[in-house]
Amino acid sequence: MPWPRIQDGRLIAALLASLAALAWCALWLGEGSTWGHALLHGGHTTHSGLDAPALAAVFVLGWTLMTMAMMLPASSPLILLFHRMVSGRPHAGPLVALLIAGYLCVWALFGLAVHLLRRGLFAVMGAGPWLGRNAWAPAAVILLVAGLYQFSPLKYACLEKCRSPFAFVVSRWRGNRPASDALRLGAAHGVYCVGCCWSLMLVMFAVSAGSLAWMLALGAVMAAEKNFTWGRRLSVPVGVVLIAAAASITLGGI
Repeated sequence: MPWPRIQDGRLIAALLASLAALAWCALWLGEGSTWGHALLHGGHTTHSGLDAPALAAVFVLGWTLMTMAMMLPASSPLILLFHRMVSGRPHAGPLVALLIAGYLCVWALFGLAVHLLRRGLFAVMGAGPWLGRNAWAPAAVILLVAGLYQFSPLKYACLEKCRSPFAFVVSRWRGNRPASDALRLGAAHGVYCVGCCWSLMLVMFAVSAGSLAWMLALGAVMAAEKNFTWGRRLSVPVGVVLIAAAASITLGGI
């Protein structure tokens, strides 16, 4: 059965909004479930009773839902632009789906890396007496790294790629092999998106992992940085606030 032709950009926009809304609903429902702390990466995730592979799967699922909720709205200009470019093709809908799949796969792989690093940190904290006595230190380090990264040339370079969806798509979309080209285009956008937003995503583990309010606030900051003309001016004040928060936590902990 052939895929239906989706030519109305408003329908694509509505589908993206619905997908993000469903992700927020899933996170909200997961918050109160018996496995919600694993899904939302809460502080005692390692004691959720799941074995290591299942815990990794649940963590990556939660991370992917967070990406859908927080990052898909910020990436909607590129997705809608891509749809306009391929709307005349007979399989425009699947091409857009492949673009989104490539984007989410990159974020899911990053989420798996975060999970492995986090498990290693918990193991070090359990084995080392200093980290065990100074549980504030990881949060302070995350905030400091995130604050400093706000001033990084790499962040600005990745942010410029994300803020120029037309140039990004035109320079990479060939369309000779539509399916694989769409998947690669989505993955490339995901790489740059991770490059400009990874540190702010990790801030959730410092401020209150599993808090939907913090997810919403951080998602709004990242969306503004990527999509508004004044968004780049947020980088410096956000960086200053994060560094100040790291200093405050450090002074309160020592």
